[in-house]
Amino acid sequence: MASHAVHGSDPAMPYRIACLCDLRDAQGRVLLLHRRKNPNKDMYSPIGGKLDVVSGESPAQCARREILEEAGIDVPLSRLHLIGLVSETAYEGHGHWLMFVYRVLGPVWVEPREMNEGRLDWHPLGALATLPVPESDRDVLWPLIERADGKGTIGHEVGGRRPGFFAVHIDCTGGRMTWAVEEETPPTP
Repeated sequence: MASHAVHGSDPAMPYRIACLCDLRDAQGRVLLLHRRKNPNKDMYSPIGGKLDVVSGESPAQCARREILEEAGIDVPLSRLHLIGLVSETAYEGHGHWLMFVYRVLGPVWVEPREMNEGRLDWHPLGALATLPVPESDRDVLWPLIERADGKGTIGHEVGGRRPGFFAVHIDCTGGRMTWAVEEETPPTP
């Protein structure tokens, strides 16, 4: 894969498609990667990566592949729930992004470890307020995920309550972040 940019996008501001994966353990902690590389170097973010646009990989297939590559577990597509869609204009002034946010239904376990991308470890959701996370994650992504989960639930029951959905557009043009929620549905009972 020579390029992950969408065909036809401006080379000076390429458009990329990626997925982010929200994995929780039995205690409701979230799996985060303390990144060694850009984007978001030295920050904590969910695992994920760019879609293989050359092969025509689907967003769900990308999430499954990234979970296998980074967390070492094979999660069936039936356990992936599309919880959000994030479009970002001019992120860090280097490009545009379309990100599919998947929640893995049901708890998983991954042994914390060092890897090529950084340190993979479990964190309580409350720690997101104090960990260094990207501004868009702290102010937009995690609050929307929490709302999609619903009050009093961490939204990880297989076959039970399913998380809702959100679509948000974030504009980082000129180094100033603004956003608008374009769609939001609550979790199912």
